[in-house]
Amino acid sequence: MEGVSVRKIKKICVFCGANSGKDVAFVNAAFHLGEVLGKRKIDLVYGGGKLGLMGCVSTAVAQHERQVLGIIPSAFTINNLVGETCGKEIKVATMQERLVMMMELSDAFIALPGGFGTLEELFQMISWAQLNIHNKPIGVLNINGFFNGLLSFVDHAVKQEFITPRVRKILISATTADELVDKLQAFRFEPDPALSNLKWSPSSSQKEKLDLTLRL
Repeated sequence: MEGVSVRKIKKICVFCGANSGKDVAFVNAAFHLGEVLGKRKIDLVYGGGKLGLMGCVSTAVAQHERQVLGIIPSAFTINNLVGETCGKEIKVATMQERLVMMMELSDAFIALPGGFGTLEELFQMISWAQLNIHNKPIGVLNINGFFNGLLSFVDHAVKQEFITPRVRKILISATTADELVDKLQAFRFEPDPALSNLKWSPSSSQKEKLDLTLRL
């Protein structure tokens, strides 16, 4: 990273599947990501519970004595649906409240393989960055080409002029955990000039906070 200023990242939010997936490489990569975060003294924010890849990455971070925070809708805690969170747990009322809290408490975001929920969380964070709601780096860990199709689609949307090249830079990708964290640390946010003056706080005289009534 010589010659590149490095962003200080203390907490990374990881989005990933509550299933383990078909390829054992997904499980191995989730554990390895947790190990990398632990060795770099980075704490974890995630969706709570111990299922699938979510359980893998949270367990690995905790084993390296870093803080783990699970943010989980109360509905998921009924009948122990997702298992016990590995670390501190915050219960929220809605999925939207969960995502807002994840955004506010994290310095960066990583998506591992997952399903519709993972993709929703990933693209919500990207669209909020595009709208200048936050300026935090976002990346996907592209294990065994899992995200190849998604990245190709995003590039296709750029070619069709639905996504600008500037906005395309918001989504980072890498094939190893160390490379991805390095890229997140080196990321420099370039806001869309047309959207850079948007104000999302209730009052400009207060510290900016995202209005929890926001629905995109």
